[in-house]
Amino acid sequence: MLEDLVACLQDIVGPEYVLHLPEDLLVFEYDGSIDRGLPAAVVLPRTTEEVAAVVRLAREAGQPLVPRGAGTGLSGGAIPLARGIIVALTRMREILEIDPENRLAVVEPGVVNLDISRAAAAHGLFYAPDPSSQRACTIGGNVAENSGGPHCLAYGVTTNHVLALEVVLPTGEVVWLGDRTGEAPGYDLRGVFIGSEGTLGIATRIVVRLLPRPEATRTMLAIYDRIEDAGATVSDIIGRGVIPAAVEMLDRLTIQAVEPAVHAGYPDDAGAVLLIEVEGLREQAAEQGETVVALCQAHGAREVRTAEAEEERERLWAGRKGALGALGRLAPNYYILDGVVPRSKLPQVLQQVTAVGEKYGFPIANVFHAGDGNLHPNILFDERAPGAIQRVLEAGAEIMRICVDAGGALSGEHGIGIEKQDFMAWVFSPEDLAAMARLRPAFGADDAFNPGKVFPGARAAAGEIPQAIAQRAVAMGAYI
Repeated sequence: MLEDLVACLQDIVGPEYVLHLPEDLLVFEYDGSIDRGLPAAVVLPRTTEEVAAVVRLAREAGQPLVPRGAGTGLSGGAIPLARGIIVALTRMREILEIDPENRLAVVEPGVVNLDISRAAAAHGLFYAPDPSSQRACTIGGNVAENSGGPHCLAYGVTTNHVLALEVVLPTGEVVWLGDRTGEAPGYDLRGVFIGSEGTLGIATRIVVRLLPRPEATRTMLAIYDRIEDAGATVSDIIGRGVIPAAVEMLDRLTIQAVEPAVHAGYPDDAGAVLLIEVEGLREQAAEQGETVVALCQAHGAREVRTAEAEEERERLWAGRKGALGALGRLAPNYYILDGVVPRSKLPQVLQQVTAVGEKYGFPIANVFHAGDGNLHPNILFDERAPGAIQRVLEAGAEIMRICVDAGGALSGEHGIGIEKQDFMAWVFSPEDLAAMARLRPAFGADDAFNPGKVFPGARAAAGEIPQAIAQRAVAMGAYI
């Protein structure tokens, strides 16, 4: 009985931290993707001990369990497909330790990504992975999805900056994976856990690596009439041995959404802009900046601007970080994709993406991490139009196939989740998938721990309500 389950959860965390009324559950039925699933209950634990107790209770009751961070995920990883219990970790938001001598921090999973760098700034340190949602997304979710961000071209993604994890296993046991040195002997279970999308356990404490702030940073905006020229520039910069901290690209449609909203200084008649940042020692940043400017001009940039003040730099980045939100000016809904292609194939892949949009009748706005070939095409649509969601999903599948056929990967940072599980067979053999699936029982997990995620067929096996039926059950024209 749900009433008995709710009462037991309330005994663990307190009555005010268990949600079970329909009006309270609605806000937990979605994340940043276009999928939905309503939980039976939501519990908000405060301690590792409470998380472990909830996990044990769910196991004993035979209830599916889904870990959840801030709900900013973009592949459906926090969507409950089989009802069950959502374990929301947003109350666990303490920065427990900043250790400047060893350049690390110990944080709880509900700590907002940007708050780590803010806390470390007094010591001249920062936390490198910086998803575009870093003002809202939490470190626990970053660990689950192995999140990236604009500056991961030079610094790497989440797995390169997490030293150790305290984890509640699906059995309710509490273990540490890795250690504070980052050099623990034996199997790298820390690395296995990061990016496992909530299917192997719940991280309750996270030890992250901090880096010293660079002495100098140079931020440049290169403006192009043709997106193909911008793509060619990216390959040439990397090919010349310059590894910028970030190389971001926005196309014309994105610029036209961003500029009226943010006033970042992007010309609205440009075909594309590149936002490029180099950093390091003062002399190094200056030399690399000059090289980048010359290469941009050689590939047809009509103008290259260099931010002369911190305020100008922040305004340029505000345009990039605010791009997704600004797309709401162009359409009521967007479907963001996440694929990776070789940098050298960016121009032709972008042409194919445009062709897919024309085929299905949807505008596509491109804003992405060009330096590492991590594309984020945004398909703009109105879910109220009959059949729009199905056509959007079909267009998305074609774009992902283009990425794979170009020699790329299914995800750069958003994960597989619900969205791309049926594409896994494009890049992995049955033997590959079987080997990965054996990790779940090795961690004590079964199909009730974040069910329906990652593997082909998992969604159907979780018994979820089909998308169209679920939408009709909520309300016609409900906003996703």
